[in-house]
Amino acid sequence: MPTLNRFDHQLRPRRRAVLATLGALPLLAWPLRDARAQFRVEVAGVGLTQFPFSVVNFRGNEAASPNMAAIVRANLERSGQFRFVEPLAGALDETAHPDLSTWRGQGADSLLTGSVSRLADGRFDVRFRLWDAVRGQDLGGLSYPVTEADLRLAAHRVSDHVYEKITGDKGVFSTRIAYVTKVGVRHTLWVADADGENPRAALTSTEPIISPSWAPGGTQLAYVSFEARKPVIYTHDLASGRRRLLANFRGSNSAPAWSPDGRQLLLTLSLSGNSQVYVISADGGEPRRLTHSNSIDTEAVYSPDGQSIYFISDRGGSPQIYRMGAGGGNAQRLSFSGNYNISPAPSPDGRWLAYISRVAGAFRLHVMELASGTVTALTNTSADESPSFAPNSRLIIYASRDRGQDALMTSTVDGRIKSRLTGAQGDIREPEWGPFMR
Repeated sequence: MPTLNRFDHQLRPRRRAVLATLGALPLLAWPLRDARAQFRVEVAGVGLTQFPFSVVNFRGNEAASPNMAAIVRANLERSGQFRFVEPLAGALDETAHPDLSTWRGQGADSLLTGSVSRLADGRFDVRFRLWDAVRGQDLGGLSYPVTEADLRLAAHRVSDHVYEKITGDKGVFSTRIAYVTKVGVRHTLWVADADGENPRAALTSTEPIISPSWAPGGTQLAYVSFEARKPVIYTHDLASGRRRLLANFRGSNSAPAWSPDGRQLLLTLSLSGNSQVYVISADGGEPRRLTHSNSIDTEAVYSPDGQSIYFISDRGGSPQIYRMGAGGGNAQRLSFSGNYNISPAPSPDGRWLAYISRVAGAFRLHVMELASGTVTALTNTSADESPSFAPNSRLIIYASRDRGQDALMTSTVDGRIKSRLTGAQGDIREPEWGPFMR
């Protein structure tokens, strides 16, 4: 029976299924394929500042699926920064010139209109226009000619455009997430839209798959597979389905994490007997050891600028978060609240560090402001794990249990707005938010 080292096992209380006896069916891998959407979104909480907006149904949308206006609304509400205002009666598209004073009277600061029409080549032309109802201004619009399969992606791009115009920050609705499910003996690595819809299977196996990690640019994932009856690390090209064995050294190979430039990965190896942090070229080769302790060091991740590494160690007697230089050495402890802090996840802007802390036996999502060291508990649940920031640093995705079921959740950094992406069946774990696509 394959096992992780004792500390990896201890760090992941909800990954105990990894240590179960593995099945005998073969591993299957293929390029991404469509699967039935298995999530619904539930938003709860009230943010400090929300922009009231309205969106009318896109003209011609009845001839195509999905509902563009509904997707835009759900995206913006889930961000925590927008509040939906019911639209006025009447049909509008991107060519109309609405009486913005009436929309302002309705309580909407901004208005989105648009249309969907089929082109001669069979594609769909998605057009939209954004209006500032407060200033009475046309904020411009765009057109996205897309295939029917990419209509949801077009809706996400519309959402990104609106989000950036109103907030000044880049939207993340057209990015992707990765996560792992377990149904019976079958483990599946999924890639889905940021809202959890449009899931596609990247890999399925009767053996555990853990620790997916996105490469910069969003074209590859690294992950740990147990098909060799021990944890080994693969990199996986999502477009072709081709994968390459990266690390199968003596003992355990776990916790891959890409460098910001995509040229190397951090990983945890037990070559010395106890788990230590190493770095390896993305092309493979011999790993270089970065930590040299008699304790267990694991779950290493780079800072966004690539100059530092955050990792977990029990060198002080309990699992805590440490930071060291990218070349190793001079590790400094960062977490001091509580005696069990794991799964560090820095925000892409370098301001925050999300992690899981055990509080009175409950595993809860926390965030630390790195400049001040101020720590805030974002949840009051008991089984949170695997936090990961959106690429604009505004949202955190994590796995948890809600109402007796495994769930993927997103939370704003202040914890005020949470969205529940609930799977239809099976265990849902290991979420990782992908980067902006290049």
